[in-house]
Amino acid sequence: MPKLSELIIQHPEVDSFERLKELVAHAGESGLMHLEFDVKPDYRDTPKKWEWKLEAAFSRGLKYGG
Repeated sequence: MPKLSELIIQHPEVDSFERLKELVAHAGESGLMHLEFDVKPDYRDTPKKWEWKLEAAFSRGLKYGG
């Protein structure tokens, strides 16, 4: 199962939670079935309920606004 930490490491250009959310949405849309949220994103704009927001982005994909 892919991990959030792996996505973050593979994409050093991502510098905010909003951009990470887009990346996670893209991963969900590309056919991944699961994504393990193994680390808390270390961005200034990371919200308190970050897991829910990333899970929603992963489930919806880019077509619904990531």
